[in-house]
Amino acid sequence: MTTKVLPDVDLAEKIAVGAGRHIADLVFKGGQVFNVFTGSWEQADLAISGTTIVGVGKDYRGIQEYDVSGCYLTPGFLDAHMHIESTMLAPRELAKVLLLNGVTGIFADPHEIANVLGLDGLRFMLHETEDLPLDVYFLAPSCVPATGMETSGATLKAADLQTLLDNPRLVGLGEMMNYPGVVNGIPEVLEKLSLPGKPLVDGHAPGLAGKQLNAYLTAGISSEHEAVTLEEAKEKLARGMYVFLREGSSAHNLLDLLPLVHDKNCRRCCLATDDRHLDDLISEGSINYLIEAGVIHGYPVEQLLTMATLNAAEHFRQYDLGALAPGYKADINIFKDLTTFEPELVCKDGQILVKDRQLLWESAPVSDIPTDSMHLQPLTAASFKITATGKKVYVMVVNEDKLVTEKRTVEPKVEDGVAVSDTGRDILKLAVCERHHATGNIGLGFVQGFKLHRGALASTVAHDSHNLIIVGTNDEDMLVAANALVDAGGGLVVAEGGKVRALLPLPVAGLMSACPSDEVLSQLKELQYWSRELGVPESMNAFMQLSFLALPVIPHLKLTDKGLVDVDVFAMSSLWAE
Repeated sequence: MTTKVLPDVDLAEKIAVGAGRHIADLVFKGGQVFNVFTGSWEQADLAISGTTIVGVGKDYRGIQEYDVSGCYLTPGFLDAHMHIESTMLAPRELAKVLLLNGVTGIFADPHEIANVLGLDGLRFMLHETEDLPLDVYFLAPSCVPATGMETSGATLKAADLQTLLDNPRLVGLGEMMNYPGVVNGIPEVLEKLSLPGKPLVDGHAPGLAGKQLNAYLTAGISSEHEAVTLEEAKEKLARGMYVFLREGSSAHNLLDLLPLVHDKNCRRCCLATDDRHLDDLISEGSINYLIEAGVIHGYPVEQLLTMATLNAAEHFRQYDLGALAPGYKADINIFKDLTTFEPELVCKDGQILVKDRQLLWESAPVSDIPTDSMHLQPLTAASFKITATGKKVYVMVVNEDKLVTEKRTVEPKVEDGVAVSDTGRDILKLAVCERHHATGNIGLGFVQGFKLHRGALASTVAHDSHNLIIVGTNDEDMLVAANALVDAGGGLVVAEGGKVRALLPLPVAGLMSACPSDEVLSQLKELQYWSRELGVPESMNAFMQLSFLALPVIPHLKLTDKGLVDVDVFAMSSLWAE
């Protein structure tokens, strides 16, 4: 007996609508429709059946019809690389902000929460994004922890990652930051790169070039978002990588890399925000901001739009996203002009979610919040004491626009045999306190560039292991800041004169808030006000900059709970230059 395969009734209906035999659910009539395949505009109707675009052409009829004559229609924007946790919003609240900016899909690496909570953190993120009107695709974190030179809350091995990859919203392995492990063929790293099915692997190899880059790419790694110079990006593009042009809150690489892009290579370039704070998302935007910045600086809008849509979809093998064409998801942005890119209307899966720049969707509250992530040994002011054992110390120097730090050797200020902060030379004490297993580990060092005159800043957002990081002018205020975050369950804080001046609690793993975005934004502004009062330059995102000073996979000098790390040789270093 043979089983008769029946046709898909829904598909049959869509075909009938596309052919013009049946009426569409929704039609946008007479707008300028962007064609990502040809890089051109076409005045046409756009017909939608259910969640799918079924027709581009003339004289379509719909149950709902919108006259969009004079407007410009583009696919919904896709962020090729970002971290939800860096926005400090829980996923449901973040979805609202992104939709208002025309972002209908993201490719997120959840290694931040994985470094704190392991597989439980990943399950939380998958659950919280399951029913959103936003396509949220994840990449299974490949480096938890990023290195052995820090203490994370969890460790994910190849077998752990394998349990995740059956989920259709996990589209590959996240950024492979342990590039020395890849290049040197470390078995544990190669085991992850050899998982069954040979999943797509995102890259993260700042400065890697020549034969080492060849070795890295031989492992199957396909993208790079850490290129900061034109020459680096050119080489990586020429060797077959997709290059993501990034504009985050600390790493501003878009304008440096846009000269790379031309007609022959633009299909291998994508746009990404990577780590972008809520205040920048709201005041400037997301991927739409990157497009607008590119247009302002004279780059073709058609190339930028393709980089923000189809390129990311194809790279991550989501072949029904990123285009306004029959068979693609009905994810559509509508703009009045091509100079500002805040959409008048956003349609996701055939449903209008933003109209006249107003959000029409409400989300359920965050559920099953993973709290209780602060496990530290009790601290005292003496915890931050640095006994002078030499004449010169290494100091990491921050750059406001980049994540790369410089290494400098200086004579520290010494009082009673103890090396202390020197505000006159902008040399401040930096501490990283382990917060996952109460080991009591504290890494101590010095940093230049924050320009604090008094007080201290502290954060439990400290990539990638997310221990407690503190920069301060004196040990007492550093202690006040640290204890405030222990009591809050994590977050960001400014302390001065023995008092907490501003606090943003982030009780979701010490990384995110469950509060509405306007509440979080208000607390962020208070933090910014007080950090400026204490001397931080207006142009600097102090907390974003602080959060990367513990990441030992970005050159040149970093500090973890285990001590100072010389990233160039990928090894621990003494604080004292001798």
